[in-house]
Amino acid sequence: MRSVLLIGLNHFGSLLARQFHDLGHQVMAVDRDERRVLAVMPYVTDAKIGDSTDRAFLRSLGIPDYDVCVVTIGKDFQSSLETASLLKELGGKLVVSRADREVQAKFLLRNGADEVLDPEKQIAEWAAIRYGSDHVLDYIKLDDTHAIYEVSVPMDWMGKRIGRLDVRKKYGFNILAVKANGEMDLSVSPDTVLTGGMTMLVLGDRKAIRKCFRI
Repeated sequence: MRSVLLIGLNHFGSLLARQFHDLGHQVMAVDRDERRVLAVMPYVTDAKIGDSTDRAFLRSLGIPDYDVCVVTIGKDFQSSLETASLLKELGGKLVVSRADREVQAKFLLRNGADEVLDPEKQIAEWAAIRYGSDHVLDYIKLDDTHAIYEVSVPMDWMGKRIGRLDVRKKYGFNILAVKANGEMDLSVSPDTVLTGGMTMLVLGDRKAIRKCFRI
């Protein structure tokens, strides 16, 4: 369980508050808008109405006590930038800020943010990969080079054992797990037989995976 300071309760921020809640974390939620604060009260440990660009207000929250500070202020970039800077100055251990454009991300990283979120860019990339191919069911980017894909089993792989396919040597990726009828099986081995209706979780170089499955 982590202690989270969440600043900005727009749509994305309120969804994030619920996700943190569902994962069992302690969340202090902050926004200028009383209605937004009241709306997330069932999903947070505590909430306050206040201006995150006010140094005295932020200091009163005890910034060093939080494991992570997340700033999801959307439209007012100046406020987002000032908030990230103040959080770091006041002892924020990990400051994560939302950015809507690459130039915003650069300014945030130079002025207090340790990491930057770009939700629209990330979901756009995921959607393009997911719906731009008949083979991909899910996708997780690990870094600029590697990713995990959930892909359907190719026709010419069906009925074959994983060891016989030797995908690591031939294609440069690993099969982490298989899924059938909604059930994930992590105990894959060289003797695991791939069948129709089954999907695979594969990990490796993104270019190699895309080439193999024609993504």
